[in-house]
Amino acid sequence: MATNGYEGGLKTIEELTTNAEQIQDEKQLFKKNVPIVTYEDLKPYIDRIANGETSDILLGEPVTGFYLSSGTSGGQPKLMPVTAEFANKWELFRGLYESSVIKHFGDINQVGKRLELMFARPEIETASGLKAASVSTSIYNECNFRTILPKLYTSPIETIFCPDPNQGLYCQLLLGLIQRDEVITVGSIFASTVLRGIKFLENHWQELCYDIKTGRLSDWITDSGCRNAASLVMKPNPEQADLIENICNCKSWEGIIRKLWPKARYICCICTGIMRQYTIELEFYCRGLPLVSDLYACSEAICGINLEPLCKPCDVSYTFLPNMAYFEFLPVENDHDESIEMKRNDEDTELVDLVNVKAGQCYELVVSTCAGLYRYKVGDVLMVSGFYNTAPQFQFVERKNVILSVDQEKTSETDLFKAVTEAKALLDPLGFILTEYTSYVDTSSAPGHYVLFWEIKGKEGKNCKELDPKIMVECCSRMEESLHYTYRIYRKRNIIAALEIRVVKQGSFEALMDYYVSKGTSLSQYKKPSCIKSEEALKILDSRVIGKYFSPKSPL
Repeated sequence: MATNGYEGGLKTIEELTTNAEQIQDEKQLFKKNVPIVTYEDLKPYIDRIANGETSDILLGEPVTGFYLSSGTSGGQPKLMPVTAEFANKWELFRGLYESSVIKHFGDINQVGKRLELMFARPEIETASGLKAASVSTSIYNECNFRTILPKLYTSPIETIFCPDPNQGLYCQLLLGLIQRDEVITVGSIFASTVLRGIKFLENHWQELCYDIKTGRLSDWITDSGCRNAASLVMKPNPEQADLIENICNCKSWEGIIRKLWPKARYICCICTGIMRQYTIELEFYCRGLPLVSDLYACSEAICGINLEPLCKPCDVSYTFLPNMAYFEFLPVENDHDESIEMKRNDEDTELVDLVNVKAGQCYELVVSTCAGLYRYKVGDVLMVSGFYNTAPQFQFVERKNVILSVDQEKTSETDLFKAVTEAKALLDPLGFILTEYTSYVDTSSAPGHYVLFWEIKGKEGKNCKELDPKIMVECCSRMEESLHYTYRIYRKRNIIAALEIRVVKQGSFEALMDYYVSKGTSLSQYKKPSCIKSEEALKILDSRVIGKYFSPKSPL
């Protein structure tokens, strides 16, 4: 977006947020006659359209395709109808959040390139002939994107659409290093993908340096598209290779992103929601560079942008844009020490309009879009953090349906995150970092119990074998003490057995990611599940366990 265009974008944001109530009122006439729905309610109609029936069984405008959700948050991927108007909203939305970025960082498109790790999956053709793809793949397929790609990004289109994500990742990092003096931003859609790139670089930097030194691509890169694209950029450069080698061959990788790409102004990736667990490790690698969570959107709806991209990840709020959808909010209650719960009966609870939400209150998001989702429960719980003009700003709290439960207790994603945060604090002074975690409920014996899978990394060459088992037992106890009141009561009454932490070897969560990618998830949209529901995924982690630890006593 040109600089003069960004000023127009900022003006549009001002107009939208100032007139939020008027814009929303234009869309609300139907709501008294339409019930609140979930995906399961709409799935039969969406499936019929995908199988060839006309789209007027669900909406008035023709369906032009489908967005495919990742499927890692709540189970199977979902098909979301796409219309021409909905696709146009995405184009407008991208222009508006780009305006906010230019306001704070300048027009980076005029001064350098983006090293953005991008991964596409093949489109799926439905029985109707309409194509289904992830949102990111759909964007990468656009003619406009392909036109601007060589000028604005370091990654050729062939590396983005490489069938093997590891070959694609290797080539994207390689070409990003070759063009390191031009790189102005580093990023991906999610923080987890950026970290995957850094860890991949840790394991392959010597090979990458050799390729740069010789001007030849490693033999294991067999994809013809990647090889052809790399050959257009690569030439022997021993001086550059030696410089990169000296940077990587150091005792600590603290600030490595800044060292390898010295002109980078910020790291662009979503660091809110489930991604917040990665911020500490990411801040270690980028040391001082801002982490920018620029937008809040999903396969179902386009929602809001971060108007303060320089704020800390924990303070990120998204300003909702009233022209993107009709937004309603189902109040959520927080019973003191208990986990967040929905009001007991959706039908008995009056939904709140966009401009009438209350600061500090939590809500579940309900959207009505031009693509056939009417009064649709997205499943995201948000908290109102303030207002920009008349438009509310929200912080992402959690996915509503990600919970652990043995009996009647309900442990949410937020409950789990808080407990893990308390427990992992025991590792930090000892020189260890918790890099990944997930959970599941083990009911193979009675009573059932919570199981946490932890992947731990030692700082500055420390080996995890040096970690005292007593510390891990204490981590189990600290987690139980940090969980909500109902959990602690059930533990005391032996309705729930002792919490267990299973430490897995390095690379286990990369193997988990590889599994989901092999099942069709786009690496760009992969979100590690907080709670494992797949038996196959559970086997992957269980096969890599190197230590099991239990809480020795009931929490106080």
